[in-house]
Amino acid sequence: MDSPDVSKEDLKIIEKQLGRIVSNALNVEERCIYGYPQVIKSFPLKDGKPFPTLYWLTCPYLVEEVSKLEAQGKITEIEKIIQNDPELRMQMIRAHKEEIEKRMKILEGELNSLSKNIIKKLKETGIGGIKNFSTIKCLHLHYASYLVGENNPVGEIVDRYIGKNYCDDKKCEKL
Repeated sequence: MDSPDVSKEDLKIIEKQLGRIVSNALNVEERCIYGYPQVIKSFPLKDGKPFPTLYWLTCPYLVEEVSKLEAQGKITEIEKIIQNDPELRMQMIRAHKEEIEKRMKILEGELNSLSKNIIKKLKETGIGGIKNFSTIKCLHLHYASYLVGENNPVGEIVDRYIGKNYCDDKKCEKL
C-alpha cells in the first residue's frame, strides 16, 4: 500500500466518527466546513482481500441523514428513477467503471502479487463491490463518491434529499 496521507489526528477523529479503527485509509478526500473529515479514500485491499469501498462517508451527521433515507425506502425509489431514465442509467454505469479504473490505478504496483481471482473481482465490481450496475447496495457509498466530485447520479439525488451537507457545529464538539 502506498504510504497514507492521513494524519494521526485525522485517524483518531475518523475512528471516533465511525466507532472503529480504519487501517486502510489513504487520505481525507473531503472535509466539512469545520475542517473534520467527511469522506476518506480507502485502499482497495484489506487483509489481502478486495475492499469494495473506495470513498467512505465518515461524517456522523451525514451517515445518520443517509441512513434515514435508506430507512425510508429511498434505495428502491432511486433505483426506479435511474432505471426509468436512460441518461441517468448510463451515468451510473460510467460512475461504476470510473471507480473501477481508479481502484486499479491505485493498485498498479501491486497487481503482480495478486491472484487472478482477486484481480477479476476488482475489475468486475463497481461502487461498494456491486456486480449489477443497475442496482444500488448502499446510498452512503454513492453520496461519498458524489461529495468528492465524482459524477454520481445516485449521490446527486441523495444530496438533493439531504439539502445541507454539514451539521450544527455543536455535534462536532464531541470529536
